[in-house]
Amino acid sequence: MFQIRPGLAAFGLALALSLGSAGSARAQNELKSPTMEAIKKRDQLICGIDTGIPGYAYQDSKGDWQGLDVAYCRAIADALLGSPSKVKFIGLTSKVRFSVLQSGEIDVLIRDSEQTFIRNTQLGLDEPAYNFYTGQTFMVRKNLNVAHAKELNGATICLLTGTTLETNIADYNRANGIKINTLLFDKPEEAFAAADAGRCDGYTDDGGSVAALGSFTRLGDQAWSRLVKWVQYAMVEGEVLGVTQSNAEQTRQSTKDPEMRRYLGLEGDFGKLLGVDNAWAYRIAKDIGNYGEVYEATFGDKGLKLPRGMNNLYTKGGLFMTPSWK
Repeated sequence: MFQIRPGLAAFGLALALSLGSAGSARAQNELKSPTMEAIKKRDQLICGIDTGIPGYAYQDSKGDWQGLDVAYCRAIADALLGSPSKVKFIGLTSKVRFSVLQSGEIDVLIRDSEQTFIRNTQLGLDEPAYNFYTGQTFMVRKNLNVAHAKELNGATICLLTGTTLETNIADYNRANGIKINTLLFDKPEEAFAAADAGRCDGYTDDGGSVAALGSFTRLGDQAWSRLVKWVQYAMVEGEVLGVTQSNAEQTRQSTKDPEMRRYLGLEGDFGKLLGVDNAWAYRIAKDIGNYGEVYEATFGDKGLKLPRGMNNLYTKGGLFMTPSWK
Protein backbone atom coordinates (compact mmCIF):
# COMPACT_ATOMS: atom_id res chain seq x y z
CA MET A 1 0.00 0.00 0.00
CA PHE A 2 1.26 3.45 -0.86
CA GLN A 3 1.62 5.94 1.96
CA ILE A 4 1.53 9.70 1.51
CA ARG A 5 3.23 11.74 4.19
CA PRO A 6 1.14 14.72 5.32
CA GLY A 7 3.93 17.19 4.68
CA LEU A 8 4.41 16.09 1.09
CA ALA A 9 0.66 15.97 0.51
CA ALA A 10 0.33 19.54 1.69
CA PHE A 11 3.24 20.55 -0.54
CA GLY A 12 1.63 18.84 -3.52
CA LEU A 13 -1.69 20.55 -2.86
CA ALA A 14 0.02 23.93 -2.51
CA LEU A 15 1.94 23.36 -5.74
CA ALA A 16 -1.22 22.37 -7.60
CA LEU A 17 -3.05 25.44 -6.31
CA SER A 18 -0.10 27.63 -7.20
CA LEU A 19 0.11 26.28 -10.73
CA GLY A 20 -3.63 26.56 -11.12
CA SER A 21 -3.57 30.18 -9.96
CA ALA A 22 -0.69 30.95 -12.31
CA GLY A 23 -2.57 29.41 -15.23
CA SER A 24 -5.67 31.41 -14.37
CA ALA A 25 -3.63 34.60 -14.08
CA ARG A 26 -2.02 33.96 -17.45
CA ALA A 27 -5.43 33.45 -19.06
CA GLN A 28 -6.67 36.72 -17.56
CA ASN A 29 -3.58 38.60 -18.71
CA GLU A 30 -3.93 37.29 -22.24
CA LEU A 31 -7.44 38.72 -22.42
CA LYS A 32 -6.20 42.21 -21.62
CA SER A 33 -6.28 44.01 -24.96
CA PRO A 34 -5.59 47.74 -25.40
CA THR A 35 -7.17 47.60 -28.85
CA MET A 36 -10.36 45.93 -27.64
CA GLU A 37 -10.62 48.35 -24.72
CA ALA A 38 -10.21 51.35 -27.03
CA ILE A 39 -12.90 50.01 -29.38
CA LYS A 40 -15.30 49.41 -26.50
CA LYS A 41 -14.66 52.89 -25.09
CA ARG A 42 -15.47 54.63 -28.39
CA ASP A 43 -18.20 52.05 -29.13
CA GLN A 44 -16.98 51.78 -32.70
CA LEU A 45 -14.57 49.67 -34.73
CA ILE A 46 -12.31 51.54 -37.16
CA CYS A 47 -11.62 49.25 -40.10
CA GLY A 48 -9.23 49.98 -42.97
CA ILE A 49 -10.51 48.82 -46.36
CA ASP A 50 -9.92 49.48 -50.05
CA THR A 51 -10.90 52.84 -51.52
CA GLY A 52 -13.22 50.96 -53.85
CA ILE A 53 -12.88 47.70 -55.74
CA PRO A 54 -15.62 45.27 -56.83
CA GLY A 55 -16.05 42.22 -54.65
CA TYR A 56 -13.86 43.35 -51.76
CA ALA A 57 -15.06 46.84 -50.80
CA TYR A 58 -17.30 49.23 -52.71
CA GLN A 59 -20.15 51.69 -52.10
CA ASP A 60 -23.62 50.86 -53.39
CA SER A 61 -26.15 53.32 -54.88
CA LYS A 62 -27.06 54.48 -51.35
CA GLY A 63 -23.45 55.15 -50.42
CA ASP A 64 -23.27 52.15 -48.07
CA TRP A 65 -20.14 50.04 -48.04
CA GLN A 66 -20.51 46.48 -49.33
CA GLY A 67 -18.09 43.63 -50.10
CA LEU A 68 -16.32 40.60 -48.69
CA ASP A 69 -13.83 42.63 -46.64
CA VAL A 70 -16.59 44.96 -45.48
CA ALA A 71 -18.61 41.99 -44.20
CA TYR A 72 -15.57 40.79 -42.24
CA CYS A 73 -15.28 44.23 -40.60
CA ARG A 74 -18.99 44.23 -39.72
CA ALA A 75 -18.70 40.74 -38.26
CA ILE A 76 -15.89 41.83 -35.94
CA ALA A 77 -17.97 44.77 -34.73
CA ASP A 78 -20.95 42.46 -34.22
CA ALA A 79 -18.87 40.07 -32.12
CA LEU A 80 -17.28 42.73 -29.91
CA LEU A 81 -19.88 45.51 -29.78
CA GLY A 82 -23.10 43.60 -30.46
CA SER A 83 -23.96 45.41 -33.70
CA PRO A 84 -22.65 45.16 -37.29
CA SER A 85 -23.32 48.87 -37.82
CA LYS A 86 -20.81 50.09 -35.25
CA VAL A 87 -18.02 50.40 -37.80
CA LYS A 88 -16.21 53.36 -39.29
CA PHE A 89 -14.73 52.46 -42.66
CA ILE A 90 -11.50 54.14 -43.78
CA GLY A 91 -10.66 53.75 -47.47
CA LEU A 92 -6.91 53.35 -47.89
CA THR A 93 -4.63 53.18 -50.91
CA SER A 94 -2.17 50.31 -51.17
CA LYS A 95 0.68 52.77 -50.60
CA VAL A 96 -0.38 53.93 -47.11
CA ARG A 97 -2.47 51.00 -45.79
CA PHE A 98 0.20 49.44 -43.57
CA SER A 99 1.61 52.69 -42.16
CA VAL A 100 -1.90 53.77 -41.17
CA LEU A 101 -2.36 50.50 -39.27
CA GLN A 102 1.06 50.82 -37.64
CA SER A 103 0.24 54.35 -36.47
CA GLY A 104 -2.89 53.19 -34.65
CA GLU A 105 -5.30 55.21 -36.80
CA ILE A 106 -7.27 52.04 -37.54
CA ASP A 107 -7.92 48.95 -35.43
CA VAL A 108 -7.66 46.35 -38.17
CA LEU A 109 -6.80 46.28 -41.87
CA ILE A 110 -8.91 44.11 -44.15
CA ARG A 111 -8.04 45.43 -47.59
CA ASP A 112 -7.56 42.70 -50.21
CA SER A 113 -3.97 42.44 -48.97
CA GLU A 114 -1.67 39.45 -49.34
CA GLN A 115 -0.14 38.06 -46.18
CA THR A 116 3.64 37.83 -46.60
CA PHE A 117 6.84 37.15 -44.64
CA ILE A 118 8.05 40.76 -44.78
CA ARG A 119 4.72 42.20 -43.69
CA ASN A 120 4.67 39.92 -40.68
CA THR A 121 8.32 40.37 -39.66
CA GLN A 122 9.76 43.64 -40.96
CA LEU A 123 6.53 45.63 -40.72
CA GLY A 124 5.65 44.07 -37.37
CA LEU A 125 2.12 43.10 -38.33
CA ASP A 126 0.13 40.07 -37.25
CA GLU A 127 -1.83 38.14 -39.87
CA PRO A 128 -4.75 36.53 -38.03
CA ALA A 129 -6.74 34.86 -40.82
CA TYR A 130 -7.24 34.42 -44.55
CA ASN A 131 -10.56 35.46 -46.07
CA PHE A 132 -9.82 35.06 -49.79
CA TYR A 133 -7.46 33.06 -52.01
CA THR A 134 -6.36 34.70 -55.22
CA GLY A 135 -3.40 35.27 -57.54
CA GLN A 136 -2.12 37.67 -60.19
CA THR A 137 -3.66 37.93 -63.64
CA PHE A 138 -3.19 40.24 -66.62
CA MET A 139 -5.76 42.00 -68.77
CA VAL A 140 -4.16 43.17 -72.02
CA ARG A 141 -5.22 44.67 -75.32
CA LYS A 142 -6.54 42.08 -77.75
CA ASN A 143 -4.41 43.39 -80.60
CA LEU A 144 -1.26 42.40 -78.71
CA ASN A 145 -2.19 38.80 -79.53
CA VAL A 146 -0.43 37.31 -76.49
CA ALA A 147 -1.26 34.00 -74.86
CA HIS A 148 1.40 33.89 -72.12
CA ALA A 149 2.95 36.40 -69.73
CA LYS A 150 6.39 35.80 -71.28
CA GLU A 151 5.07 37.35 -74.48
CA LEU A 152 4.63 40.67 -72.67
CA ASN A 153 8.37 41.36 -72.97
CA GLY A 154 8.72 45.08 -73.71
CA ALA A 155 5.11 45.88 -72.85
CA THR A 156 4.02 48.36 -70.16
CA ILE A 157 1.49 47.26 -67.56
CA CYS A 158 -0.56 49.55 -65.30
CA LEU A 159 -0.83 48.49 -61.66
CA LEU A 160 -1.14 49.73 -58.09
CA THR A 161 1.89 51.00 -56.20
CA GLY A 162 2.95 49.47 -52.89
CA THR A 163 1.64 45.99 -53.73
CA THR A 164 3.17 42.56 -54.23
CA LEU A 165 2.00 42.82 -57.85
CA GLU A 166 4.99 45.05 -58.58
CA THR A 167 7.54 42.77 -56.92
CA ASN A 168 5.96 39.74 -58.60
CA ILE A 169 6.59 41.29 -62.03
CA ALA A 170 10.17 42.20 -61.07
CA ASP A 171 10.82 38.62 -59.94
CA TYR A 172 9.19 37.24 -63.10
CA ASN A 173 11.39 39.48 -65.26
CA ARG A 174 14.55 38.25 -63.54
CA ALA A 175 13.54 34.60 -63.65
CA ASN A 176 12.72 34.68 -67.36
CA GLY A 177 15.25 37.20 -68.69
CA ILE A 178 12.59 39.60 -69.98
CA LYS A 179 11.47 43.15 -69.27
CA ILE A 180 7.81 43.91 -68.50
CA ASN A 181 7.63 47.62 -67.70
CA THR A 182 5.27 49.02 -65.07
CA LEU A 183 3.31 52.24 -64.67
CA LEU A 184 2.22 52.81 -61.06
CA PHE A 185 -0.95 54.35 -59.63
CA ASP A 186 -2.47 54.83 -56.17
CA LYS A 187 -6.04 53.81 -57.04
CA PRO A 188 -7.57 51.13 -59.30
CA GLU A 189 -9.74 53.62 -61.18
CA GLU A 190 -6.65 55.64 -62.09
CA ALA A 191 -4.91 52.55 -63.46
CA PHE A 192 -8.04 51.54 -65.42
CA ALA A 193 -8.29 55.02 -66.94
CA ALA A 194 -4.64 54.99 -67.97
CA ALA A 195 -5.05 51.61 -69.65
CA ASP A 196 -8.15 52.84 -71.51
CA ALA A 197 -6.25 55.93 -72.63
CA GLY A 198 -3.46 53.81 -74.11
CA ARG A 199 -0.78 54.85 -71.64
CA CYS A 200 -0.05 51.17 -71.02
CA ASP A 201 -0.64 47.88 -72.81
CA GLY A 202 -2.65 46.27 -70.05
CA TYR A 203 -3.56 46.07 -66.38
CA THR A 204 -2.69 43.55 -63.68
CA ASP A 205 -4.39 42.80 -60.38
CA ASP A 206 -5.47 39.94 -58.16
CA GLY A 207 -7.31 37.02 -59.75
CA GLY A 208 -7.10 33.21 -59.94
CA SER A 209 -6.31 30.99 -56.94
CA VAL A 210 -2.75 31.30 -55.67
CA ALA A 211 -2.07 33.86 -52.91
CA ALA A 212 -3.79 34.28 -49.56
CA LEU A 213 -5.42 37.60 -48.66
CA GLY A 214 -6.60 38.40 -45.17
CA SER A 215 -6.68 40.56 -42.08
CA PHE A 216 -3.83 42.48 -40.45
CA THR A 217 -3.42 43.69 -36.87
CA ARG A 218 -0.53 45.15 -34.91
CA LEU A 219 1.80 42.68 -33.21
CA GLY A 220 1.69 42.65 -29.44
CA ASP A 221 -2.06 42.45 -28.85
CA GLN A 222 -2.66 38.72 -28.86
CA ALA A 223 -6.22 38.85 -27.54
CA TRP A 224 -7.30 41.23 -30.31
CA SER A 225 -5.60 39.24 -33.07
CA ARG A 226 -7.19 36.08 -31.71
CA LEU A 227 -10.68 37.58 -31.84
CA VAL A 228 -10.14 38.81 -35.42
CA LYS A 229 -9.00 35.29 -36.35
CA TRP A 230 -11.95 33.51 -34.75
CA VAL A 231 -14.48 35.87 -36.31
CA GLN A 232 -13.35 34.66 -39.73
CA TYR A 233 -13.40 31.07 -38.48
CA ALA A 234 -16.96 31.65 -37.23
CA MET A 235 -18.14 32.72 -40.68
CA VAL A 236 -16.63 29.61 -42.23
CA GLU A 237 -17.92 27.36 -39.43
CA GLY A 238 -21.41 28.69 -40.03
CA GLU A 239 -21.24 27.40 -43.59
CA VAL A 240 -19.80 24.06 -42.44
CA LEU A 241 -22.69 23.60 -39.99
CA GLY A 242 -25.34 24.90 -42.39
CA VAL A 243 -26.25 27.90 -40.21
CA THR A 244 -27.55 30.77 -42.35
CA GLN A 245 -29.07 34.19 -41.81
CA SER A 246 -32.54 32.74 -42.37
CA ASN A 247 -32.28 29.73 -40.05
CA ALA A 248 -29.89 30.92 -37.32
CA GLU A 249 -32.61 31.85 -34.83
CA GLN A 250 -34.66 28.68 -35.35
CA THR A 251 -31.55 26.51 -35.20
CA ARG A 252 -30.49 28.10 -31.91
CA GLN A 253 -33.89 27.34 -30.41
CA SER A 254 -34.02 23.70 -31.50
CA THR A 255 -30.54 22.21 -31.93
CA LYS A 256 -29.30 19.45 -29.66
CA ASP A 257 -26.02 18.93 -31.52
CA PRO A 258 -23.10 19.63 -29.13
CA GLU A 259 -20.85 21.39 -31.67
CA MET A 260 -23.76 23.45 -32.97
CA ARG A 261 -24.67 24.45 -29.42
CA ARG A 262 -21.10 25.54 -28.70
CA TYR A 263 -21.00 27.53 -31.93
CA LEU A 264 -24.30 29.25 -31.19
CA GLY A 265 -23.28 30.13 -27.63
CA LEU A 266 -25.64 27.79 -25.82
CA GLU A 267 -22.89 26.00 -23.91
CA GLY A 268 -19.16 26.06 -23.38
CA ASP A 269 -18.56 29.75 -22.47
CA PHE A 270 -16.44 30.08 -25.62
CA GLY A 271 -17.21 33.78 -25.96
CA LYS A 272 -15.76 34.56 -22.56
CA LEU A 273 -12.49 32.99 -23.63
CA LEU A 274 -12.31 35.59 -26.42
CA GLY A 275 -13.38 38.53 -24.30
CA VAL A 276 -16.89 38.76 -25.79
CA ASP A 277 -20.30 37.35 -24.86
CA ASN A 278 -21.25 33.78 -25.73
CA ALA A 279 -23.73 34.75 -28.49
CA TRP A 280 -21.05 36.41 -30.65
CA ALA A 281 -20.94 33.75 -33.40
CA TYR A 282 -24.73 33.45 -33.42
CA ARG A 283 -25.03 37.19 -34.07
CA ILE A 284 -22.57 36.98 -36.95
CA ALA A 285 -24.57 34.18 -38.58
CA LYS A 286 -27.87 36.00 -38.06
CA ASP A 287 -26.75 39.54 -38.97
CA ILE A 288 -24.01 38.96 -41.57
CA GLY A 289 -24.43 35.40 -42.79
CA ASN A 290 -21.92 32.60 -43.16
CA TYR A 291 -18.89 32.80 -45.46
CA GLY A 292 -20.68 31.10 -48.34
CA GLU A 293 -23.54 33.59 -48.17
CA VAL A 294 -21.17 36.55 -48.17
CA TYR A 295 -19.17 35.13 -51.08
CA GLU A 296 -22.39 34.56 -53.04
CA ALA A 297 -23.43 38.19 -52.53
CA THR A 298 -20.04 39.67 -53.47
CA PHE A 299 -18.08 37.36 -55.76
CA GLY A 300 -20.70 34.72 -56.58
CA ASP A 301 -23.92 34.66 -58.60
CA LYS A 302 -25.33 37.76 -56.89
CA GLY A 303 -22.08 39.66 -57.36
CA LEU A 304 -19.21 39.25 -59.82
CA LYS A 305 -20.38 35.75 -60.83
CA LEU A 306 -17.03 34.11 -60.14
CA PRO A 307 -16.89 30.42 -59.19
CA ARG A 308 -15.85 29.55 -55.63
CA GLY A 309 -12.78 27.60 -56.71
CA MET A 310 -10.19 27.57 -53.94
CA ASN A 311 -12.48 29.77 -51.85
CA ASN A 312 -14.83 26.86 -51.29
CA LEU A 313 -14.91 24.60 -48.25
CA TYR A 314 -12.29 21.84 -48.13
CA THR A 315 -15.09 19.28 -48.42
CA LYS A 316 -15.91 20.76 -51.83
CA GLY A 317 -12.40 21.01 -53.22
CA GLY A 318 -11.54 24.37 -51.69
CA LEU A 319 -9.07 25.52 -49.05
CA PHE A 320 -11.34 26.76 -46.29
CA MET A 321 -11.65 24.84 -43.05
CA THR A 322 -11.73 25.70 -39.35
CA PRO A 323 -10.29 24.25 -36.15
CA SER A 324 -12.65 22.14 -34.08
CA TRP A 325 -15.00 24.01 -31.77
CA LYS A 326 -14.01 22.09 -28.67
